[in-house]
Formats: sequence, C-alpha cells, structure tokens
Amino acid sequence: MKFIKNTSRIKEQDDLMLIAQYKRTGDLEVLGLLYNRYMHLVFGVCLNYFKEEEPSKDAVMQIFEELVVKLRIHEVQNFKSWLHVLTRNHCLMALRKAAKNNTVSLEETFVENTDFVHLDIDDTKENRLVVMEKCMETLPKEQKVSVDLFYLQEKCYKEVADITGYELLKVKSYIQNGKRNLKNCIEKNSSE
Repeated sequence: MKFIKNTSRIKEQDDLMLIAQYKRTGDLEVLGLLYNRYMHLVFGVCLNYFKEEEPSKDAVMQIFEELVVKLRIHEVQNFKSWLHVLTRNHCLMALRKAAKNNTVSLEETFVENTDFVHLDIDDTKENRLVVMEKCMETLPKEQKVSVDLFYLQEKCYKEVADITGYELLKVKSYIQNGKRNLKNCIEKNSSE
C-alpha cells in the first residue's frame, strides 16, 4: 500500500521548524501552535499523575509557562518525547512538593486531653534509626552521597548529578545499589 505516507517524519521536521522559529523570534503564537499539537497528551499524563481534572488543567498551563523558558535553552531533537519527560518531571516534582507540605489540623479535643500522656520516643523506631545511620556509614562514598541527596534531601536524579558531578546513569546506579545495600545491612543488623 504505497499510497499511505509516513507522516510522523514530516511532523518531526515540522516541529523542529517551529522550535527554530520560536527560538529565533520568541513569538509565543508559534510556541502555542507547537504546544497545541501535544496539549491533549500533556493533559493525559498530568491526569494520570494527579487523578483530578483541575490540578491537571493547571499543570498543563504551568508546563506551557516552563516551555517559554526551557525551549529556548535546550536543544530538542524530538519535541514529543522531550515534552513527555518535561511533563512527567513537572508532575513528580509537584506531587513531591505537595507531600512535603501536608499539614495536620489540631482540633481542641486533640490538644486538650484530660488524660496525661507521656511522649516517649518509640524504642523500636529509635533503634531502627540508629541501625540505619550505622548502615549509611558502611556504604561506599558514591552510594552514600547519592542516597542521602535523593532520599533524605529529596533531590531528583538530575540535581544529584549536578551536585555530585557524577554521570546521570551512574547516579541512578549508585542510588539503586545503595538502597539495596542499605536494606540488606538494616535487615542483617535488625535481627541481631
């Protein structure tokens, strides 16, 4: 069936032309035209992460605002793939930030309890934390630094790579191996 053309190649070239035009002129209408082609996909990814329509719609607009700046700095060869990664990262960072900012309301009945409650630190939890700290010290330097930045300081892979100077793939490997080694060490030392 030779009469059917493969239009995906044409669309990629078309995207690259629009990107080049936007970088040259800074015209937001050009960027809007490009973004409009993939906005439904961006919304779908956001909806998959946020599970609600309103936050997803907000994210679609915020991602466009990010594009205004980021597309001028980055060299993009495949806009659709690059936009998907940008969208996913945006959603993950938003979810991480929201989880960090969870607040608990204190009701009067919670604060004013007639019974005296002594706040002792749970010994088993304390022991687990001590074991974890000791196990962190046993990790090789690269794993220890990467695990600390990623899990304790809540940095993303790219931020860990930028801070440490390690290659991105090495960072992922250090985190994965560090996590496994930490788990094994904690299990070994908890049973003793």
